[in-house]
Amino acid sequence: MDSSRFEILIGEALSAHGLIVRGGFNFGPEENAPQGPSGIPARAVVVVGQAGASAWPHFLAWRERQPKELRDPLDTWAREVIGAVAAQLGARAVSPSDRPFVPFQQWAMRAEGLRASPLGLLMHPRYGLWHGYRGALLFDREIEVAAGEEAVHLCDACVEKPCLKSCPVGAYSLAGFDYAGCLGHVRSPTGRPCMTTGCFDRNACPNGAAYRYPKDMQVFHMAAFAA
Repeated sequence: MDSSRFEILIGEALSAHGLIVRGGFNFGPEENAPQGPSGIPARAVVVVGQAGASAWPHFLAWRERQPKELRDPLDTWAREVIGAVAAQLGARAVSPSDRPFVPFQQWAMRAEGLRASPLGLLMHPRYGLWHGYRGALLFDREIEVAAGEEAVHLCDACVEKPCLKSCPVGAYSLAGFDYAGCLGHVRSPTGRPCMTTGCFDRNACPNGAAYRYPKDMQVFHMAAFAA
């Protein structure tokens, strides 16, 4: 099949679930690539994710049909739908939470040429901090999905750094993320505003405002973090 047509097919299969191709690349001969669908080292990877809340309505519709006590529902949904796309395309699906872990953030940075923001989240020149990676497709053959070139890093031009000044407990700083401090705060009564409106630091970033997650989606992610 023509490579450009194959890329279109991947995009069409993912779009049915609100997901998009987030770039891809071919593994070099010296790289320690994970197993592809046939069990041999994969030759190529396509990173899968969402821009803004594009996948959220699809997830919510699926969630209504699942048991209320289901653990890790978003991961479960992503594995299910990306796994179905993989089966359709002759690929192997992998998830960021699969063990043994694959270098997902490195793949994402390489696939789109992105760099990390002060919050650790990758900064996208269009989506800002409002995007995500839900899985990847591994192929036994090389494919022509262009790897990302170095994107404009919006954080370099940001002097004020509001993302480091809005957290009530200063969880984020240039020194890193105070995980324990953040978790302790959001689990306490004083952390309720964070739980009901989303991370103050993330929301303070002005980039990608058109892709900002809706309130219920932010609440969902905060609840998952606090749990």
